[in-house]
Order: sequence, then C-alpha cells, then structure tokens
Amino acid sequence: MRPIRCLILDDEELARALLTNYVERMPQLELVDACADPMSALTVLQDKAIDLLLLDIQMPGLTGIEFLNTLRQKPAVVFTTAYSDYALESYNLDAVDYLLKPFGFERFVQAINKASTFLRAQAPEQNAPEKDHLLIKSEHRVHRIRYDDILYIQSMREYAAFYTPSGRLLSLNSLKGLEIELPADRFIRIHKSYIVAIDKVDTLEGNMLHIGKEKLPIGANYKEVVLKRVF
Repeated sequence: MRPIRCLILDDEELARALLTNYVERMPQLELVDACADPMSALTVLQDKAIDLLLLDIQMPGLTGIEFLNTLRQKPAVVFTTAYSDYALESYNLDAVDYLLKPFGFERFVQAINKASTFLRAQAPEQNAPEKDHLLIKSEHRVHRIRYDDILYIQSMREYAAFYTPSGRLLSLNSLKGLEIELPADRFIRIHKSYIVAIDKVDTLEGNMLHIGKEKLPIGANYKEVVLKRVF
C-alpha cells in the first residue's frame, strides 16, 4: 500500500511541530503540508489528494468541526485537541480517532493504525470484486450475510444482533467497528444502539424510523445526518 498522505491543520506552532515529527517518524505516512489556518488547508485539499487530516478543533475564526462540515469530499480524520467536550460530536462525523492533547507517540501510532485499517477498507484491491457481504461468527459457526439481506443491526452490550428477513443472528461485534466495515453509502448509524440499511427504511414518524413492522429510535445527535442522507 502506498504511503498515507497527511495534512496537519493546527493553529499552534508547537502542536504542528510535534505532529510533523510524529508523521516523519512513520514510514507509512507522507506529510503533504502543515497548515496554521483553515483557509490554507482548504487550498491544499483543493490542489492535492489527501488521505488523512490531522485536525485541531479550537481555532480562531472557524473550528475544526465547522471546517470539516464545509468539505464535500472528506478525507479520513483524526482530531487532535486539548478539549474532551467534542468527542461525541467527532464520532458522529465519522472521525477515525480523537487524540486528547497532550498525547505521546504511542497513542499517535494507535490512531494511525486505525486510520490505515479504515483507508484499506475504503480502497479495495484493484480488480478485486466489490465486497457484498459480512462474515459473522455466531454459535460456533461462520455465517455469510449479504448486505442486501441486512435490515438493521442492534448493539447489545458487547454483542451485535443482525436482523434479516430470515431471523436474527447474535455475534461478538461492536457497532463502531461495523460502521467502518459496512459501506457508508448503504448503511447509517441512527442511534448509539442501531445501524440501519438505508434502502430498507420505509417511513419516518417523529423520532422513529419504520423498517417493516419494526420502529427504531433516532438519537438526537444523529437526527440531522439521518434526515439529510435518508430523506
């Protein structure tokens, strides 16, 4: 796999210097630029292909989250911030990871490993057939579940319940991991406990989605995205 092309956006010079050092220590990363303000970063994103954005949140003029919301095509994002308040919102924006300053090189490497896994999942091997299924371990068996057959997935503590027209399968999985693995154009997180197949949604009623006879709640933090993508 070619190096992951990185862009740093942070208004603090010391933070940019630290991130630059971390990036340059990892041979699988290629630093394209380190920007001090969102407008400079926007120019880079328009001119060059960026795989991974290392993004601060609190910046003068435009926050990192506001900046990210302006982008039509978003690279993978790892937030780097001194504030823990935005962690939930960052995951609603599909951030790969959230690094709370000050963080060391070991924690940075963990975030890059997550980003690498995410990017590999988004870029299937050339000439390989497009993946159309999940392999799920349940009751000492491995089940092949086609994307077309998934109605919705429910989190049940450390397990995930996969609902299909033929019934339910319970497997040791996390919704966060499934969010990364499932194709984003076909599935959407609507609640901390639910992922649904977009094309299986029948009706919106208040804060509930109807899939067949089932009514699933939409979390307050997810509703705006659900309305834009599903309806």
